[in-house]
Amino acid sequence: MNSLHLSNRLQTVSDHVEPGSRLADIGSDHGYLPIYLAKKQIISYGVVGEVAKGPLSNATSEIKKEGLLTVLHPRLADGLAAIKPDDHINTITIAGMGGILITHILEAGQSKLTGNEKLILQPNVGEKVVRKWLMTHSYRISAEQILAEDGHIYEVITAAKTAQKVRYSQREITFGPLLIKEKSPVFIAKWQEEQQALERVVKNMQKATHEDVAKIKSIQAKIQTIEEVMTNESK
Repeated sequence: MNSLHLSNRLQTVSDHVEPGSRLADIGSDHGYLPIYLAKKQIISYGVVGEVAKGPLSNATSEIKKEGLLTVLHPRLADGLAAIKPDDHINTITIAGMGGILITHILEAGQSKLTGNEKLILQPNVGEKVVRKWLMTHSYRISAEQILAEDGHIYEVITAAKTAQKVRYSQREITFGPLLIKEKSPVFIAKWQEEQQALERVVKNMQKATHEDVAKIKSIQAKIQTIEEVMTNESK
């Protein structure tokens, strides 16, 4: 992967960035995503934020190599602290980290959010935590995609602030309000795998000398929910 050829994961994230956007890519690593978007002239301005000096140095080197220092601005900062008011950012991408860290970045950086930004988030794990934060802070999910790459399954969640209160059911938070409707083959594969893993846990727990009945029932309820979603028996 490089700035000319993104991974499928980052390509999917890039697909949600609208032409003419002013982007802040938080946790940018090598800066491949903003460089790609700048070279394609999809973004007119970009902040490349990194909390560690090593990755920031890598990103800065790549940006210089492409002659994009007038468009992309690498900054050493923790999370959304990389954003300045005169950047006029309208799109924020946070990709390739856990859902808990993503929500921590958003929570800690709320003073940097004007409410006009499009959030494009790609948690490696903990999608449920991200959706709950978005709902709690009145961000409506406008797009969701799920994809498989190199043995991993990733979800990309796009959301925007709304004046109305946002309400998702527990099932929508867990499975994704849009993904649960589409039920793509990758979605089915992910949850079948999760179901099988939970079933193995139950079997092992049932072999124990002292069964944790409450815990087993809780896991069995999760298994039943997955079965219902897969078979459309309940919504």
